[in-house]
Amino acid sequence: MAPLPVAERWRVLGLALLALLLAYLLLLHWWFTAPMLRLGAEIRELRAQEQSLRLETAQRAKLEARLAQVRSFEAGNPGFLPEANRELASAGLVQRLQQVVASASPNQSACQITAQTPTDMPSQEPFPRVMVQVRLRCGMGELGAVLHALESGSPQLFIDNLDLLSRRTYLVTGNEGAGALDVSFDLYGYLKVASGKRPRG
Repeated sequence: MAPLPVAERWRVLGLALLALLLAYLLLLHWWFTAPMLRLGAEIRELRAQEQSLRLETAQRAKLEARLAQVRSFEAGNPGFLPEANRELASAGLVQRLQQVVASASPNQSACQITAQTPTDMPSQEPFPRVMVQVRLRCGMGELGAVLHALESGSPQLFIDNLDLLSRRTYLVTGNEGAGALDVSFDLYGYLKVASGKRPRG
């Protein structure tokens, strides 16, 4: 037989390569190569997740130690109200108010509590707020002593919505008479709550 022309050889070779490519695509790629590529991608993703979990596990001891420090600080923090629930904390606030007023003004006519109303005030703060609405009738000097004692003591208390109304009378007789003030304000503190628990009441 006479040898095939060069052009015919290239045509036959091209057809053979095309047939091999089609056979690969139909018989091998979709049934073997593609699933193996997907499996390889999944294996790489799983390895990345495993590495991330290993890093988190390695940091767990440090995080637990830090959490223990935070809990220890909260447990010993004198800024929180010491009571276990809202009812006891409200009673404690009222008692603290009475003690401060009595200490700031031994003469009951110079400064007296006219109303003390525990109030449940919902808020979005991380710790529960316990609040008492207070009304006093005080001289200016006694009022300053009361407010200072409340805000500078322990546990830490806060005063908000302070309102003063001057009266045209005198609380104290004699040379040290002082103009009377009708005073209203909100006195509140924060209740310490263990992690994951909510206060009763």
